[in-house]
Amino acid sequence: MIHWDAQPGTGRAEMSRLMERAATELRAVPGVRNVGGHVGRAILADQVVGIHSGELWVNVDPKANYDETVARVDEIVQAYPGVDGDVMTYLGSRFGEVLSRVDEPIVVRLYGQRLDVLEAEAAKLSTAMAGISGIVDPRTHIEPTEPVVEIMVDLEKAKAFGVKPGDVRRSAAALISGIEVGNLFEEQKLFEVVVWGEPRVRSSLAAIHDLIVDTPNGGHVRLGDVAQVTIAAAPNVILRENVARYLDVVADVKGRPVGAVAADVNARLRGTVFPLEYRAELLGGFAAQEAAKLRMKWIILGAVVGILFLFQAAFASWPLAFAFLVTMPVALGGGVLAAYATGGTLSMGAIAGLLTVFALATRQGILLVQRYMDLRENQGLAWGPELFARGVRERAGAILTSALVTAAVMLPFAIFGSQPGQEILGPMVLVILGGLATATIYSLCVVPALYARFGAHASTETIADDDLETETAPELQRI
Repeated sequence: MIHWDAQPGTGRAEMSRLMERAATELRAVPGVRNVGGHVGRAILADQVVGIHSGELWVNVDPKANYDETVARVDEIVQAYPGVDGDVMTYLGSRFGEVLSRVDEPIVVRLYGQRLDVLEAEAAKLSTAMAGISGIVDPRTHIEPTEPVVEIMVDLEKAKAFGVKPGDVRRSAAALISGIEVGNLFEEQKLFEVVVWGEPRVRSSLAAIHDLIVDTPNGGHVRLGDVAQVTIAAAPNVILRENVARYLDVVADVKGRPVGAVAADVNARLRGTVFPLEYRAELLGGFAAQEAAKLRMKWIILGAVVGILFLFQAAFASWPLAFAFLVTMPVALGGGVLAAYATGGTLSMGAIAGLLTVFALATRQGILLVQRYMDLRENQGLAWGPELFARGVRERAGAILTSALVTAAVMLPFAIFGSQPGQEILGPMVLVILGGLATATIYSLCVVPALYARFGAHASTETIADDDLETETAPELQRI
């Protein structure tokens, strides 16, 4: 997928021409089977883009050299000056920003209604933040502008002709931008009926001056006689949150901890007086990181408590359950090393792989301990080295078979994990393969040692319960 952004204000005809030309060049690349695309966005689309934005979809032949084909596609896209083109896979476009984007550590969001006031307050805030130790390059994120037709009604002239300002604006908007007046149903499809001025009517500023506006007495007046028509710059996108427009003042941090700098920024915000209905709050990477840390602490605490109760229910021993909980990270060591060896970060796929390894290691450990308990309680095997060795011998086959089968299933995905469409599956499989090694060692070596150290009490309790049932059985039979 090629995400295509031209300069704001680029028309639909020019965007279509550029994208058709690029599609023709891309179809000539060896290995490209077909190219499609679209300009702008649908009415109910989830993307906030204008007509100057579009997407090209390139279908690559599976038999072609993928890397060489993508490199040639990227070379063609980057050859268009003034156009920002990003070549990526579909999954990369969906997950790339979520997995790899790093926000500025300090982001102060200004809320208000008028853009000019927001820009003035943002400039003052940038100057104030620049004096804080550790703040580097404070700047305001302002959306790019595009040329628009601006019509300002002259109230005195409109009054002289008996025309209301609202009538002037509605007439101009209908002829220049179009107005929906109804709907047309045809073959179970719905089409909007829109009244719009002819191209010659809206093709130039002079033609817009000559637009005819109806007067209440049945006459007509030129738009230029009752309003000032100019070309002005307007934001390409109007950003809003909680019904208010906003601007972001961002900055990097260097030489001091982010927390200390954020505290100073918060103190500066509390001491700043903003105009009525305007306010500011600290966001950014630090604020999001602190919120995520707090949320993650509660999630981890709940998970740890749940896992502890799971182990206690399986072993009937709090010491053994605590021992398993403390040593379980050893089983994940291989997966963590694999994650850092392949990318240095724990991505979404790597986290999914670690959870898979944790589940496998937990299952194997519980089954081995339950086998120990069965050998002692039901088969009368005495507590000692023979019990521990026999349990490992009887469960080793199943543990190794499970690990080898899982590795055999995952191996093809690990070999071809760099192919498009496997951005999530590839890292997950590598983490699982690395974790299988340490999880197997954990099950065969660490679990027997834990049971030998903490498992005697659990088995004794279970035997006492069984003996009690055996002694009371004749009494129940007589009753």
